Amino acid sequence: MAASDILSQSPSFPKCLNYPSMPTPNPYVLKSNLPFKHTSRALNLRAVLSRNPAETTANPNLPFKHTSRALNLRAVLSRNPAETTASEPKSQNFKHCFTKSDDGYLYCEGVRVQDVMDIVERRPFYLYSKPQINRNFEAYREALGGLNSIIGYAIKANNNLKILEHLRMLGCGAVLVSGNELRLALKAGFDPKRCIFNGNGKLLEDLVLAAQEGVFVNIDSEFDLDNIVSAARIAGKKVNVLLRINPDVDPQVHAYVATGNKNSKFGIRNEKLQWFLDAVKAHPNDLKLVGAHCHLGSTITKAIDVAPLLLVGESVVDIFRDAAVLMVNYIDQIRDQGFEIDYLNIGGGLGIDYYHTGAVLPTPRDLIDTVRELVLSRNLNLIIEPGRSIIANTCCLVNRVTGVKTNGTKNFIVVDGSMSELIRPSLYGAYQHIELVSPSPPDAEISTFDVVGPVCESADFLGKDRELPTPNRGAGLVVHDAGAYCMSMASTYNLKMRPPEYWVEEGGSVAKIRHGETFEDHIRCFEGIRVIGTLDIMIVAIAHESS
Repeated sequence: MAASDILSQSPSFPKCLNYPSMPTPNPYVLKSNLPFKHTSRALNLRAVLSRNPAETTANPNLPFKHTSRALNLRAVLSRNPAETTASEPKSQNFKHCFTKSDDGYLYCEGVRVQDVMDIVERRPFYLYSKPQINRNFEAYREALGGLNSIIGYAIKANNNLKILEHLRMLGCGAVLVSGNELRLALKAGFDPKRCIFNGNGKLLEDLVLAAQEGVFVNIDSEFDLDNIVSAARIAGKKVNVLLRINPDVDPQVHAYVATGNKNSKFGIRNEKLQWFLDAVKAHPNDLKLVGAHCHLGSTITKAIDVAPLLLVGESVVDIFRDAAVLMVNYIDQIRDQGFEIDYLNIGGGLGIDYYHTGAVLPTPRDLIDTVRELVLSRNLNLIIEPGRSIIANTCCLVNRVTGVKTNGTKNFIVVDGSMSELIRPSLYGAYQHIELVSPSPPDAEISTFDVVGPVCESADFLGKDRELPTPNRGAGLVVHDAGAYCMSMASTYNLKMRPPEYWVEEGGSVAKIRHGETFEDHIRCFEGIRVIGTLDIMIVAIAHESS
């Protein structure tokens, strides 16, 4: 059946959810066939800062006593990490793994960062806190208590194999956006039935692998549906699919990371939903529709106030709940057509306090509690896709100061790290907190600096207009919150090779979790390749004519 024929015979779906015009005791237990009355007032999803004075951050100046014991640097690249669980006491207050002590040194889980610099390779490196990864995951696990759920870690945020293996052992599933991420998830031991394959341009060969392994697959477009059907037939298996619906919700984040508004390349348009339902019905041997999915964007740190539009008893609605209400409305109507919908995937997107101002931001519990009753009322399994909120604040990029200079109007701290290792500031104009790892001399002048790298680009900066003590050459300088979309987006521009990675484990030992790339690694990419030149072509042509 042609698309135009299906569209002409299909009932239309509402473009957005309209709230009932009269109050009801509980908006979450409306039956799926209860009609929603239209309102002429548009829902304005406007982001405003969330302020909750009852929640506080951990004291950044907690004293740590330096120990003279030698650091134990181990490599964990050739073995499976030991099974560990979070050992930190449960608390609603955030505890950051990197803290400045009264002695002026920066510590990671009680280990002095300067000491780590002294024992590892002399080049930029990423330093993680393994206990902080545990704490971040545990916050989601606790928040999801009482719900059937999958915590699908977004591998695109950080694809370090050892971190993935650890998250898998903690209980994570995986969210994938490429065939190689799927292969990496399988290598790390993730259960394929707890993996979700997203993306607006999934390739047929990768979809075949997903079908063979039993991975959930999101339908993102008409051609994507066609490819999933083809993959199912090649694999000889029915694929469990979710419809990625674009809810047209503006999360008020950087345009590059907003994925749920009408201008996004991701997802299907609301008005096309019926076409997709009819197309799935037309392939009962290839596709099983099991859920609906949306993803608003990334770095979401705000809540919205739509109090004038809410039902009696409600005051502030989080954008995740607004999206979930829209999605549940679609699920009700999809179920009315005979589909057994078991999963609601609300994506990810929680942001972190990049500015280190102690801002009170939405927590995993805030996120889950906004959708909990909706999920329970429809007997759904909840899928969430955290990436940044799991891994970003667990890591720093550690650099060494090459020197300090001025051009007469602006001062610069030049470090050995750059946009090649960490591109977020250059790409997004993103702010990441920067500080020195060791105390400065008492007479060090505090000035305003741009922190820049050696890459031959004016866009090569890690931070602008930062007030810092003037550092000595060789001083350590860190860029905080570098666990997400930093190493995974690193490049070899200017032949700056991707850096090594380490983590601080429980008990204070330091382990390498990724080798740094070398110049020899670059040269190996060309070994065994013979470039045919003009003379070679002429010789081949003459030989061919002679024969």
